[in-house]
Amino acid sequence: MSDALSHAAARWLSAHFDDLVGWRRHIHMHPELGHQEFATTQFVASLLADAGLNPKVLPGGTGLTCDIGPDDGPRVALRADMDALPLAERTGAPYASTVPNVAHACGHDAHTAVLLGAASALASVPELPVGVRLIFQPAEELMPGGAIDAIAAGVLTGVSRIYALHCDPHLAAGKVAVKAGPITSAADHIEVTLHSPGGHTSRPHLTGDLVYGMGTLITGVPGVLSRRLDPRHSTVMVWGAVNAGVAANAIPQTGTMAGTIRTASREAWLTLEAIVQEAVSSLLAPLGIEYVLHYRRGVPPVVNEEVSTRILTHAIEAIGPDVLAETLQSGGGEDFSWYLEEVPGAMARLGVWSGHGRQLDLHQPTFDLDERALGVGVRLLVNLVAHA
Repeated sequence: MSDALSHAAARWLSAHFDDLVGWRRHIHMHPELGHQEFATTQFVASLLADAGLNPKVLPGGTGLTCDIGPDDGPRVALRADMDALPLAERTGAPYASTVPNVAHACGHDAHTAVLLGAASALASVPELPVGVRLIFQPAEELMPGGAIDAIAAGVLTGVSRIYALHCDPHLAAGKVAVKAGPITSAADHIEVTLHSPGGHTSRPHLTGDLVYGMGTLITGVPGVLSRRLDPRHSTVMVWGAVNAGVAANAIPQTGTMAGTIRTASREAWLTLEAIVQEAVSSLLAPLGIEYVLHYRRGVPPVVNEEVSTRILTHAIEAIGPDVLAETLQSGGGEDFSWYLEEVPGAMARLGVWSGHGRQLDLHQPTFDLDERALGVGVRLLVNLVAHA
């Protein structure tokens, strides 16, 4: 059956690779933000129906699932995310986004096209060794992620394992990487709003020096985290936005600051909020500054389960020699982690760099990918069914 599925993927790609590229470009040209993927959902549903399948749209009208193969026995899930990012594309590609300030700068268009291709290839096989559930998930980019809603809608019911891939612009097209254990990091969001009576900079002792307090938090909170958490957990806090004041000789009454906290450890992730709350309170207490802290829990790390990682590794090796590559844990977050809180599974990194020129990073207006990677992704997903 392994050879039969591999040959089915090769035949499908030989006949339909241009279609695969066209699907990706269509989605790329018409990006939609999280929980707004109505047209993308209908586009995917129509193509699945054309392949003789029976897709089911998720509650809310964005995202869908589709089952293939036998209903009894184990069922393997293959997941792709569908949403775009709120930024203006600057690739200059003929298939660039037609939607102002919305772009597929994280490769979700490729993820969706690859899963569509795998679905079509699998639908051409008379009998599959296991049941397969396709999950086209909305809102991965929205914290804490659309995976939570998808799970609540029952997408994992009857699923024994789940797999996904993610574009990696630092890996050449034709390569796929995987590692057991954590492959992404947890990502949380912190926002602090500070208040003081304000005053003249000549008399800071008569008020709470709000800007000084902000500076204390800027260096103090990351410092506390570095001393309270095991350094082997690779916990990093970075402030991305700090705003206060309009005049050089006036202490402002209000200020805001926001940043992210990322950690490679699920155990550390569970303790972060309490440590941050304590640190902010203690650092500001001597300064007479009031504050409101909003700590927004994001996603846990994606932790690739050992057996699932071995299966994924075999599926990569079955594509051909020298396809399997090494990878390190990323500091980025991915809501695929929520699925792995429920069932075993693993995520792979799909190389999308052309091999020459600049490596265009994710979440940048210039990000694009080498479309040869799409065929590699299809073969990988089909091989996962064969090796399940």
